[in-house]
Amino acid sequence: MTKEQLGSLILDSERQLYSTAKTILFNDHDCADAIQETIVKAFSNVGTLKNDNYARTWLIRILINECYSLVRKSSKFIPLENLADRQEPESEKTKNYSELYTAVNSLKDELRLPVILYYIEDFSVKEIAQILEISEGAVQKRLARARGKLRQELQEVSI
Repeated sequence: MTKEQLGSLILDSERQLYSTAKTILFNDHDCADAIQETIVKAFSNVGTLKNDNYARTWLIRILINECYSLVRKSSKFIPLENLADRQEPESEKTKNYSELYTAVNSLKDELRLPVILYYIEDFSVKEIAQILEISEGAVQKRLARARGKLRQELQEVSI
């Protein structure tokens, strides 16, 4: 893959990079830092990409590693009790789905990431397995567990 092709891929994946970073970091400034580091690392390591078909998956994997690196460096672990504090104000677009967004954000990272990558970012189970470096069966199991938790939590909210 050439650097020009990588640049085009990054521009095409801009929204996807941001929303993936946002699921881990929640802070726009941290998201921007992670994306910037991802771009730098991707351009400096473009020669290590063995198959151009997996470039998007490779880019997202770099981003996830960068996000977790930022979390480790800044020790910004927020207890679930403070989850409401880190929620952003509702926009008109998300107002009707606020319970769903809150429920998804309350999932642990290991369940939340596959849900976001599958349902919002439209990655396949195979691609998610490559991104998260787990088996396809593990991805399917995490998606099923997440759906169960979301169903349970949303039913409790509606009662």
